[in-house]
Amino acid sequence: MLRYANPANFLRLAAVVIPWTGALAAILIGAGLYLGFFGSPADYQQGQTVRIMYVHVPAAWLAMFCYATMALSALGTLVWRHPLADAAQKAAAPLGAAFTFICLVTGSLWGKPMWGTWWVWDARLTSVLVLFIIYLGLIALWRTIEEPAKAAKAAAILTLVGVVNLPIIKFSVDWWNTLHQPASVLRLGGPTIHPSMLWPLLLMALGMTFLFLTLHLMGTRNEVLRRRLRRLSILATEDGEARPAAKMIRHGA
Repeated sequence: MLRYANPANFLRLAAVVIPWTGALAAILIGAGLYLGFFGSPADYQQGQTVRIMYVHVPAAWLAMFCYATMALSALGTLVWRHPLADAAQKAAAPLGAAFTFICLVTGSLWGKPMWGTWWVWDARLTSVLVLFIIYLGLIALWRTIEEPAKAAKAAAILTLVGVVNLPIIKFSVDWWNTLHQPASVLRLGGPTIHPSMLWPLLLMALGMTFLFLTLHLMGTRNEVLRRRLRRLSILATEDGEARPAAKMIRHGA
């Protein structure tokens, strides 16, 4: 994998991988939506509202997965000084914020008919809201600090501090008495969801994961190219300033 730490190698790899991951994402999401909305039954308690789950649960999973990806990239920035680490972390932040926003919105749409309210200060909901705020804070931090090296270090430190929120999100339903239902897919006793609902959910989760991978590769590639362009513009500016100075020296100024 260290071979692909080189930006040029990464760009070549991304050019090959992106069309395949994009196609897989489209196929899996299309199949998942079709089975979820037309091939699976309504829930005996939730009725048609249960279909929100096919978007809400994958979005929730990716909200956490994106942040875990950013945390690994932050380690790459601080510990190993991986040449692509900060670019990968910066590219993942808006994607994580988008998936977290989708999670919060779909959760509210589900909560209104089920709980009778759009929002409650439930432990799970509150911790996911904190995750969304952390994402926004990181995006703002990159935009505020102009020096790329300083911005990368500050964002990496903040990202690693925010990791403490991930286990809180995951285990909040076990640690506190909340309205949010406990895990029903990833659990020791096996899934409690009927296969007719489980398969569309798994297809959607896999499809949206490939969607994230595609967008993340594209975002990282764009960030690498943006930084190359920035370095070239700086070199061009320095070269343009050096030439008049050299002329002045030659003329004895």
